Amino acid sequence: MKLELFRTLWGDTRNWADIIPETREAGFTGLEARIPLTRAEAMENATVLQGNGVPYIAIALTGGGIIPRQSATIADHIEDFRGCLDRAVVLKPRFVNVLGGNDRWDASQQAEFINTAHELGKDAGITCVFETHRSRILSSPWITLDVLRQCPEALFTADISHWIVVCERLLDDPCDDFTPFIERVHHLQARVGYDQGPQVTHPGAPEYAAALSFHQKFWQSVWESQKRRGYTVTTMTPEFGPDGYLHTLPFTNAPVADLWDLNRWIGAEQQHRFALWTS
Repeated sequence: MKLELFRTLWGDTRNWADIIPETREAGFTGLEARIPLTRAEAMENATVLQGNGVPYIAIALTGGGIIPRQSATIADHIEDFRGCLDRAVVLKPRFVNVLGGNDRWDASQQAEFINTAHELGKDAGITCVFETHRSRILSSPWITLDVLRQCPEALFTADISHWIVVCERLLDDPCDDFTPFIERVHHLQARVGYDQGPQVTHPGAPEYAAALSFHQKFWQSVWESQKRRGYTVTTMTPEFGPDGYLHTLPFTNAPVADLWDLNRWIGAEQQHRFALWTS
């Protein structure tokens, strides 16, 4: 099995063409980014991707920004998703990572959204995977396990840093068995969270050694599952980001670290660990 790293464009507003050279230099295979808001912009970026032979993972946001409109119904989210798919098609993504729904929905409502979106993706010839994310569907590991049973065909993106914040602890108790979920994970977003936040100041800092170790064990458990399932390629996006995730100094709001440095660090570390695991 081969590990392919994708670079998140979260917080990077430059032209995609300007980002590709340093992305390749750092050992990343492709880009993961939100689907552009217009078809014209999607076509422009498609030309960049295809002209440079760069694979792409699309992110579909429904119902508003990262925090969805609380009044948005399942029908509203599905209508947004249809528009996302229409624009994604021209970009020819490896798959679409869906950041959808609302954490206020119960398990049956979340399953309704996932199953409907899954079928729409199939009709469009696009694989859709559904991300664990606070404020959205699958925000809690416990409701996710209920949703899984109602979505027999769906695949998922695991960003377990969100669950650590929701549960306010590393999920390493013997009672924390996420095997049914792990067996359905298609893609990993690699950010190290801790019990009071979704992003540590630096994953290599000794004070966060336990948090890093937990995440790495979880990511390896996904690799092991994917290998059993016959995957020949596994994808991972180091996803340290801005927007309140990145710690800043008081009064100056100066960031304590550089995001690209953090994501390159995780990328290099996981390439090393993957090589040790496969050997």
